[in-house]
Amino acid sequence: MPVHSQEIASPAVRGGGPPVQFFIPAAASLQERRPRTLKHGDTFCVFDHNGDALSGPGSPEGLFHRDTRHLSHLYLTVGGQRPLLLSSSLRDDNATLTCDLTNTDLYDHDRLAIAHDLIHVRRSRFLWQGSLHERMTVRNFDDALHTVSLEIAFGADFADLFEVRGTSRARRGKIGSPIINSDSIFLSYDGLDGRKRATRISFSPPPAELSAGKVRFELDLQPQRTQTFFLRIDCNPADEDKAGLKPFFIAMRDARRALRASSKRAASIISSNEIFNEMVQRSVSDLYMLVTDTAEGPYPYAGIPWFSTVFGRDALITALETLWLDPAIANGVLRHLSANQATDFDPIADAEPGKILHEVRFGEMAELKEVPFRRYYGSVDATPLFVILAGEYFKRTGDLETIRSIWPNIRAALDWIVEHGDRDGDGFVEYGRQTHEGLINQGWKDSQDSIFHADGSLATGPIALAEVQAYAYGAFMAAAELCRKLGERPRAIALTARAVALQKSFDVAFYDEELETYVLALDGSKRPCRVRTSNAGHVLLTGLALPGHAAAVVRTLLSGTSFPGWGIRTVASTEARYNPMSYHNGSIWPHDNALIGIGMARYGLKREAARILEGLFAAASYIDLRRLPELICGFPRRRAQGPTFYPVACAPQAWAAAAPLSLIQSCLGILFDPIEGQVTFDEPVLPAFLDEVIVRNLSIPKGTIDVAIRRSRENVVVDVLDRKGDVKILTAA
Repeated sequence: MPVHSQEIASPAVRGGGPPVQFFIPAAASLQERRPRTLKHGDTFCVFDHNGDALSGPGSPEGLFHRDTRHLSHLYLTVGGQRPLLLSSSLRDDNATLTCDLTNTDLYDHDRLAIAHDLIHVRRSRFLWQGSLHERMTVRNFDDALHTVSLEIAFGADFADLFEVRGTSRARRGKIGSPIINSDSIFLSYDGLDGRKRATRISFSPPPAELSAGKVRFELDLQPQRTQTFFLRIDCNPADEDKAGLKPFFIAMRDARRALRASSKRAASIISSNEIFNEMVQRSVSDLYMLVTDTAEGPYPYAGIPWFSTVFGRDALITALETLWLDPAIANGVLRHLSANQATDFDPIADAEPGKILHEVRFGEMAELKEVPFRRYYGSVDATPLFVILAGEYFKRTGDLETIRSIWPNIRAALDWIVEHGDRDGDGFVEYGRQTHEGLINQGWKDSQDSIFHADGSLATGPIALAEVQAYAYGAFMAAAELCRKLGERPRAIALTARAVALQKSFDVAFYDEELETYVLALDGSKRPCRVRTSNAGHVLLTGLALPGHAAAVVRTLLSGTSFPGWGIRTVASTEARYNPMSYHNGSIWPHDNALIGIGMARYGLKREAARILEGLFAAASYIDLRRLPELICGFPRRRAQGPTFYPVACAPQAWAAAAPLSLIQSCLGILFDPIEGQVTFDEPVLPAFLDEVIVRNLSIPKGTIDVAIRRSRENVVVDVLDRKGDVKILTAA
């Protein structure tokens, strides 16, 4: 996910000041809870397996809308007892959560009134346009009539997301008095920012009793008969909306249609391995659940629960990972980030002209500047990644019209890299926060202890990260090619020359013969951080690494100290700050591995990329829903045992969900030439657990193809199953 120093399990420390209060407390273990999540637009919800939200210290559960928790407590009882869980499942497309429950033994004083497992309760719910819709069906499987009291306790604390994450506040706004009607209750909060936030809970049919914190239904259940009622929870509701049968099914129809319409843009993948198919299906479903429609187009929000909002870096990387499957995501990301590019200086927001957005927040604390993330630009890598994505998008689609429309933004981003990114004029891009409120480290590994020297001492800035130089090189090369397409040849020549100069100086300053890899960073005194990390793998991503060094870097990354079997660690086990349970110093991140896989494929090392895909697949095979989380711990892989989970890792997470999809492209060597109408499979490789991969609806402007990539003894062959339009297929053995 989006990584920030405020998002580690212990507070980041300001230089000379008190701890930053934006961290996520480790007491709230998402892995222990294994929550069920839904999302639509700017609304998401987190429930336990029963479908409840249990309030309490450290609980991330509830219904959230635009960074405010609109429902903090929801607790169902049947006959005064919490029902037993039978099953809890998400549809394969993440559209609906269904919880099947049954009653415990229910007593009337000392008499057993209803034996267990006679009353079945099914809760079906989904999100649509700021509202949670639920249908509850209750069936009596006994041969006698039973009267059952069904109660739901509820509450809304209207806590800001950063409060839920652990930040304390000296003052809060005022909770309004509830407004209770026969079939609904209206809860409200007047924030210190002058905004009213409200939640309405509606019931159909009307309940027997409705009070400020509880609703009760009295059900006379005939033998083998079912009763149904509906619950709807609206965030900042319009007065005319009501709960009931018709709105539930209309909303469900519209929600499913919208999800199908967005996901059908993408090419589909099916393989010879059923578990891998489940992993791919979940990855695609998670991705499109997180994709949010903005005014500029589809945009993948970063992750649930802590990062369901716009993040620049995360969306750019997610778009790169999925560009081969669905270029529309990249189009939406480029346009949205262009519309929100910084145009002026703002030290509090770490903004400078041309810089690309890091994070947006809409909650009360952001509005009051209690946290600096209302519109925050504190990432050093989002700006060059923006230019890289623009270049890759054009190579994938040939869409010069979109490039022309954002060309001023691309040029502004290039100007930022040269004028503001290079803080000391040495040709490298460095970062340093402008105020004590900003993020200490502003690369993707931005926890406060992630950039350090061989002896474990923390590096001081301005810091030049290895991967950021690779991104800058990639931005110059991508922009040079776009300049040639747009007829700006002198600028293309200048950008190419700048990239060549950067490659030469980078190799001298960053490559370490003894480590056989690139150092992590240069500190403010230009001392190298001589640490073996996954950052070096990103140098391969854009072609910055000299060919003679690429193989050595990959050998180091796949050595036993860096590759424990699940994927490449962020930090090798030989290093001073290595800790497999840390956020950035020994853990394994799927997106990190996917970017390294792209780099490996660039240098023709597809079998090595296949090893990464096999490791992540093995991890997912042990994980609930086959869902790759934000990160896992970096402990060694052991026979017949699954990975060790990181306690506060988000799931689903956009760039983690997209990681296996990206690695498929890297292994198969899929390249596009939209101008010639050509798709190339360049020396494709299948990992050992796959004998066949079928890709359908793979599109370029001139048409679509369906292809099967199959193992044939020691070779991999590509068969064209279907072709629509004038599409050429090339294979390179």
